Amino acid sequence: MNPDLRKERANATFEPEILTNILDGGAEKTRRRREIESLVINDPDFQHEDLNFMSRSERYDESVKKSIQMFSKLRDYGIADPEEINLYKRLARKGLPESLGVHYSMFVPTLLSQCTPEQHDKWLPLCRSFKVFGTYAQTELGHGTHIRGLETTATYDPSTQEFVLNSPTVTSIKWWPGGLGKTSNHAIVLAQLYTQGKCFGLHAFIVPIRCMKTHQPLPGVVVGDIGPKFGFEEVDNGYLKLDNIRIPRENMLMKYAKVQPDGTYVKPPSDKLTYGTMVFIRAMIVGESAIALSKSCTIAIRYSAVRHQSELRAGEPEPQILDYQAQQHKLFPLLATAYAFTFVGQYMKNTYNRISGDINQGDFSELPELHALAAGLKAFTTWSTNAGVEVCRMACGGHGYSRSSGLPDIYVTFTPMCTYEGENTVMMLQTARYLVKSYRQVRDGKKLSGIVSYLNDSHPRLQPQTTGSRPTVTNINDLQSLVEAYKLRATKLVETAAKSLQTELQRNKSQEDAWNNSSLELIRASDAHCHYVVVKLFAAKLSEISHTAVYSVLSALALLYTLHGVANNSGDFLQAGLLTVPQLAQVTQRIKALMAEIRPNAVALVDAFDYRDEMLSSVLGRYDGNVYESMFEWAKSSPLNRTEVHESYYKYMKPMQSKL
Repeated sequence: MNPDLRKERANATFEPEILTNILDGGAEKTRRRREIESLVINDPDFQHEDLNFMSRSERYDESVKKSIQMFSKLRDYGIADPEEINLYKRLARKGLPESLGVHYSMFVPTLLSQCTPEQHDKWLPLCRSFKVFGTYAQTELGHGTHIRGLETTATYDPSTQEFVLNSPTVTSIKWWPGGLGKTSNHAIVLAQLYTQGKCFGLHAFIVPIRCMKTHQPLPGVVVGDIGPKFGFEEVDNGYLKLDNIRIPRENMLMKYAKVQPDGTYVKPPSDKLTYGTMVFIRAMIVGESAIALSKSCTIAIRYSAVRHQSELRAGEPEPQILDYQAQQHKLFPLLATAYAFTFVGQYMKNTYNRISGDINQGDFSELPELHALAAGLKAFTTWSTNAGVEVCRMACGGHGYSRSSGLPDIYVTFTPMCTYEGENTVMMLQTARYLVKSYRQVRDGKKLSGIVSYLNDSHPRLQPQTTGSRPTVTNINDLQSLVEAYKLRATKLVETAAKSLQTELQRNKSQEDAWNNSSLELIRASDAHCHYVVVKLFAAKLSEISHTAVYSVLSALALLYTLHGVANNSGDFLQAGLLTVPQLAQVTQRIKALMAEIRPNAVALVDAFDYRDEMLSSVLGRYDGNVYESMFEWAKSSPLNRTEVHESYYKYMKPMQSKL
């Protein structure tokens, strides 16, 4: 063990195991998680050479092999709980994006949520027996997040009781679905439904694209891989062009919307049910944000405890870079954010499961709020995490740029989440639409419930405070007072956005132009709403903590996260009269004090995430801190070092030397 890390752990004021149990949801869940981790880590089938030294084709091949082994072993072990399945898959991949990921994260869940019982009986056994490998084909060359603009068509032919699917334009070619290029033999295709001469909007259809015996593309199907990307080298993101592909009427997912044999359309109870898979993925991405950021913080903070650099005082030994206040300011707010997002991720998972249960019972009342909350938090957490991972990389100096640090891979794997399942700016605008609608309902006398209920009773306090009057926050150390300030900030910005829309409409602008001309205010309102939800949930989590030492350190993190947000958005809090200018100076000083308070526990706080070295895949984030030895061994394993002299010397350099 590196002596610096040994010292850090000895100086912690709490036992990380207690906090690990809280993060897992109990000691028994921690025990079970570690049991599953050991199943994977000790399995020779899940060992492979360093991915960084493989070609794209080799990485794809390895990913397919691991995916098949993974699902076979899940069945053999009898692991059926969704959380345990996700844990096993994450471990088995060891940083390798999964070629069959969309099959189990989107294709099968869509079947489960949108198929009739008869369709379940047909398709789910085919998936379980590996006869059907599926993907979710939504995005097209010309349209992504604006799914109402998708151009693929599915026209019902009552004479044969079939749908005829077509890609009528170049821009209608399906583009980007993971596993589409080479892996899948079926796709859930989102297409515009035409029946009895009318278009009824987007609906989902199960479309065979490859022969289940030979895996060759079927007649009329043009399918392939879209080529290298910024990351995800292992995944065959693909394209799909359909030319008069006929499928049985029963291949339309008909749990809610239906087309009867004669072509009569039966509409669903809610048009948002078509997008249920996207809502599920968006809700889960919040948890993925927490994982990516907590891994990055673990790597950067452990390395910052091991790395010694420069001098604080002339002639004295080089200090740990974690002792520099500037380094703490980079990393500790991100550490607090990782904990905040962990608790928000748990909330989103529980909320999604609860509302999904209500939907299955025929209650769709909370679906619009879930749709808006998942969209906004997906954007809020992925933007913050994407920026945070890069800060962690830069906080590790030059070594953070090496693939051996693990941080570049976390970044390139996480970055697409800002775009897929809804581009983040559009997601914020979707949330804003719900917020403005809710605000107008309150103005019309309706009482709101759920997460937006804060809009009910805040109007009397919306007006800016007069100079010298008492601010809303009387004590910047009072977390509940700060949560109230975030609530009022959100309300104020929702009101500002709604008034901007109204002003634009009064200028004889159309609804569309008014919306576009108010988009900056609308995005700020959504951001403030999501920020309020996060601080509220973080503060609420503290009430569940009974262990004194853990409560103390989590309280410091919650206050740091909240005050850091105030400092970064000080104009909003000043404009609304929630804080005074002198208080903002106090906020800066309090942030410094909180960082000093957190400093002795920084390593213990990342240890509590309990990432084994095999999961981090980082020489900088090793638990034992033996960074430099590990980095040297990693470098020596490069294929370029297999020979002392590379063949290019004899092919190009030596002939040139002989000419001179």
